[in-house]
Formats: sequence, C-alpha cells, structure tokens
Amino acid sequence: MKKNYKKLIVFLGLFLLMIVTAACGNSDNNNAEDEKDGERKIEILSWWTAGGEADALNTVLDGFHDEYPDIIVENAAVAGGGGSNSQAVLSSRLQGGDPPAIFQAQGGKDLLRWLDAGYLQDMDGIFAENNWDEVFPSEIIDMNKQDEHVYGLPMNIHKNNVIWYDKKLFDELNLKAPETFDELIEVSEKLKDEGVTPIALGDKNPRWTTLWFDVLLLEELGADKYAQLWNGEIDFDSKEVVNAAEKLKTILGYINDNHSALDWQDAGDLIIDGEAAMQLMGDWESGYFETKGWEPNEDYGWVAAPGTQEYFNVVNDSMGFPEGVKDEESAKKLISYMGSKEAQEDFNKLKGSIPARTDVDTSDFSVYSQDAAEDFKNLKITISLAGGSATPAGFLSKVDDAINAFVTQQDVDNFINTLVDAQSLLSE
Repeated sequence: MKKNYKKLIVFLGLFLLMIVTAACGNSDNNNAEDEKDGERKIEILSWWTAGGEADALNTVLDGFHDEYPDIIVENAAVAGGGGSNSQAVLSSRLQGGDPPAIFQAQGGKDLLRWLDAGYLQDMDGIFAENNWDEVFPSEIIDMNKQDEHVYGLPMNIHKNNVIWYDKKLFDELNLKAPETFDELIEVSEKLKDEGVTPIALGDKNPRWTTLWFDVLLLEELGADKYAQLWNGEIDFDSKEVVNAAEKLKTILGYINDNHSALDWQDAGDLIIDGEAAMQLMGDWESGYFETKGWEPNEDYGWVAAPGTQEYFNVVNDSMGFPEGVKDEESAKKLISYMGSKEAQEDFNKLKGSIPARTDVDTSDFSVYSQDAAEDFKNLKITISLAGGSATPAGFLSKVDDAINAFVTQQDVDNFINTLVDAQSLLSE
C-alpha cells in the first residue's frame, strides 16, 4: 500500500512539473511573440468627441501612427459634461494608480490642480528638446506653468466670447448682428415676433449657462476688474456682478424650452435646422458647423459677445503628463509629436481653433480662424471662468451649481448670496 502511495506522489509531482513547464513555455512564446510584434500601447484621455474636435484628434493620432507605427495610441475620449465626465474618469484613474499616458485639461487652474494633488510631472525636458519656448506665446506657456516649471503642452487657442448666428436668416429679416446688450435684446424681440427662438442654449451641462454669466461679467467689469474678481479683490455682491446676474435673467427669457435636455452641439443643431438664431459658444462651434456643411460668412456669421469687442477671452486646451505612466518613452514621443508644426496645423484646422504655436501658417485655415488669429494678436487677453482657467475647480463647480439653480428659480438675491458664500474657495 505504501509503495503504491509513493508511486502516486511521484506521479503527481511529475505531472505538476509538466504543467508548470508548459505554462512557462507558453509565457515565453507569448513574450517572444509580443517582442516580435514590437507594438506598444498607450492611452490619451480627453473629451474631444463631437464633430470637428473628434475629427481633429483622430487626424493627429493617424499622423502619429504613420510616424511611429509600433506605438498604438488608444483614444479613451469620454463624452458629455463639457469635460466633467472625462475629468471624473481621470481623477479615478489617477487615484487608482492607472494613469493614461497623457490627458486633456484646460491651461491654468484646471490643469494645475492635478499638480497640487501630486499627479503631474513637468515637461521641462521635452520643451527644451523641442525649443518650444521660442514658438509658444509666453501668455499661453504661463497658463501651463508653476514655480518656473511647465506642466502642460498647449494644443490650441480658443476664443469663447463669441455669438454665432444664422447669417441667411439675419439677412432675410434684415437684422444686424448685435454688438451691445440692448441690441441683443432688440434683435431677440424681433426674432421672437417671427416665431424663431432667439437664443439656442444646451445646458444639460450648466457650464454653457455659466459661459453667459462669464461674458456678462466681462462686459460689466472690464478686463482689469474681471481679473480682480477671480483674485478675490472684488466682492461678488458688487454692483457689476449683480447687474450681470440681472442681464442673465433677461437672457433666459429668450432661450429654447428644451435647453436642459441638450448639450452645446445639440443647441448648435437648432441653428442649423432653422429653429433658433443665435448661440453663445467658444469657437469650436466653427469647426462643428463646418462638419455639418455650413460655410463661414455664407451660412453662419459671428460677432463678439455684447460689450466684449476689445477682449479675447481665452480657452487653452493642453495635454498633461501624469506621474506613474508605464511607458514614459512612448508618452514623450506622443507629446513631442502633438507639439509639432504638423500636428498643430492638422488639429486646429479641423477643430476651429488657432494653433498655440506661432510659427504655423494659418493662410489656408478657415476665414473665421484667420479672423481669430488676428484678434489674438490685437485684443486684450482675458482668462475665462467658464474655460476652467481663472479659478480653482471647487469654486467653478459651485458657480455651475448656483447657475443651475438660477436657471430654474431666477432669484438674483439668492444667486448672489451663493456666490458670496463660495468666494472663500478662490484661495484654495
């Protein structure tokens, strides 16, 4: 019996050894196969999912793949929320130790909050290697900088104090694009009389109503006081802020009934479909319109938001480089490519923005983009609240919540009190 038992033990031992050996062999074969394929995979996380912006990102990733066919970049874009959904995914991944290779943020406090949380590494070496200090405007680099270190690659420059309008409809009704708040209301009344919704709004994400408040603050305060407001030097119960809230309440009387069910591009579709006439939006709207076959100065026109003709309220999309990236070498190659002249030209042509690089020829960009490039050179640059660059994320979130309640309640006093209570968050 003991003999048989010993034989069984020996047999089982040999059997297990064969299994382990086979498994190791398969692992070696798989590793050899991976090395033979030579493919490396990295991820880019963004919220570029609509129309021109999605086309822009995909074109850049195609160009990168042509140059580095052994590096596969997975597009992990997350739709919705004006970027908040993507940022929620980013926060979860960073906290869980699973960062993407690079991620989209907006230059300024939106990007730098990830540094404050300990999740960003600088791009100083990449900037030096590519001589980027010589080709990116200092104002844009400064938005991506802290303590003399650069933490973001600027991809573009957007202007968000722009009203877009159905040019054919305006021509048909003999309407002039409004340049003042009073003219905006006058035009809105005429459109209402014609049975057309004057102002298209999609505030499924309240950020797009916050944008209205943002430009109305800029009109009321002017550039210097506008900057002081975000630094906590001006109180939120000041006369100018209250006036901006009163004007926003007036604007809400001219919007589409289904605004809370729509996002920004859905509101743009209302203009394309002839159901609405105007929309306040950043100039990614231009790229979106063109993906729908609309031509600038023929199908659609644009004008600065009322009273902001002297200002370029800037939004800068940048790419952040997280700590703990598994394949830093491939990530750095992607960053370098995305900052190249070729990538910046390809990206911004389709997105409706102007390149962050100053050495890209924009002569064959759209009529609007050429116009915006001139504005960037000549107008006073202001840093946008709604663009995520002017204030800490916690404060902006409180503003979005207050705006969301204001759209329903339209109680100016309650709205202002909420902003006053949130003011302490500016110092975080």
